[in-house]
Amino acid sequence: MASHFAFGSPATRIDLDGMLSQQAGRGAQVTHYNANTEIYAPGDRANALYQIDFGAVRIYRLLSDGRRQISAFHVAGEVFGFEASEKHGFFAEAIAACGIRSYRMPPEERVARELLPIALQALVRAQEHMLVIGRQSASERVAAFLLEMMERQGGLDHVDLPMSRTDIGDYLGLTIETVSRAFSRFRESGHIHLVNTRTVEIRKPDALRAMCE
Repeated sequence: MASHFAFGSPATRIDLDGMLSQQAGRGAQVTHYNANTEIYAPGDRANALYQIDFGAVRIYRLLSDGRRQISAFHVAGEVFGFEASEKHGFFAEAIAACGIRSYRMPPEERVARELLPIALQALVRAQEHMLVIGRQSASERVAAFLLEMMERQGGLDHVDLPMSRTDIGDYLGLTIETVSRAFSRFRESGHIHLVNTRTVEIRKPDALRAMCE
């Protein structure tokens, strides 16, 4: 069965601005963040939800030995900031220049009902991601990652990767060298073409899917 990572999908994208602007009387303003700028940190009050207008965000925590573990990436249109408690447990950081709308919580009951399935989907994706990390080989993880990015960008052959190879490694539980070797093997086998460091052309998606089944 094909693997899915905690990226989200077009189905999770909602008109949060429209729903919450009805509640608040107007839409939220876009706040701009430079690359590598912190949006929130562990211990900060979780009193808002965030929707990405443009750019991309990584969600991560620092382990006791100083290593970074990325739990999710979010891109334009997606919502993040869901927490089970009153405080954030992870860092949220801009990968590249971002525009983000924030919405104070809690929302009214109708909006809360709309948001609940999205929060549950995010939880399920996080659980699936952890299972995949424990079961798949390095090449299978990278293949599934590329397919997920392809699906989220409308199935286009050319896939934009706003995150670095180091980010990808910290998300997949791999070293940057292992990620780079997997990309090189896929390129040499003709599965992909590296247009540049942040753009990949998927030439043989079926071959990548076969690796993940």
